[in-house]
Amino acid sequence: MLLRNSTLFQIKLTRFINLKKNYKSSMEGKQPFDFILVLDFEATCEKNIKLQPQEIIEFPILKINTKNFAIDDVFHQYVQPTTNKQLSKFCTELTGITQDMINGKPNITECLNVVDEWIKSKNDLKLDAENNPINFIFLTCGDWDLKTMLPSQCKYFNINYSNYFKNWINIKKSFAQMTGHFPKGMPVMLKMLNLTLDGRHHSGIDDCKNIAKIVREMASRGFIFVKT
Repeated sequence: MLLRNSTLFQIKLTRFINLKKNYKSSMEGKQPFDFILVLDFEATCEKNIKLQPQEIIEFPILKINTKNFAIDDVFHQYVQPTTNKQLSKFCTELTGITQDMINGKPNITECLNVVDEWIKSKNDLKLDAENNPINFIFLTCGDWDLKTMLPSQCKYFNINYSNYFKNWINIKKSFAQMTGHFPKGMPVMLKMLNLTLDGRHHSGIDDCKNIAKIVREMASRGFIFVKT
């Protein structure tokens, strides 16, 4: 079974590599969004235990300009959890985030306010009267960040969060649309695109940078990013 799965993967990989010959440069096509905001949370965790609540401890955002797919701006904030204040050894080993890095940092409510101020300080990020994004969208690696993590934490602490977090692009789905292969994670996408994994996997900011590389490479092969 392992051999068969490996063979199927290699076939898909070969077909995908050959697709590159048929794509035009993305920079020639019009993307539906002027900006893509790459987001990748890290949260409190423990080995073989489901924490209740699980709380965001790293909140990074990369602002990508779809005219050239360069990173225009960066937001990065470590967040102090409210309930499980002491990070587990497993969490630190997984994410690289130590207790000193979150002590004294804003809690999730304060962090969301800072994010809102950051977004609204960017004159080129347009919002309507109800805080729905007009010309930008968030992008995540999977649906967990904005479908599960942020809503569940906000529900637990009775926090209202902005409408611009309620629509997003799941790059795994985008990647599957382009290649016919649904990836298990970011490393698989990097490998199939012949890109290196830079920095530390499961560091939120490093993951964002690697995801941004995937976005740029997909765009360079002609992919048009739409809400998934």
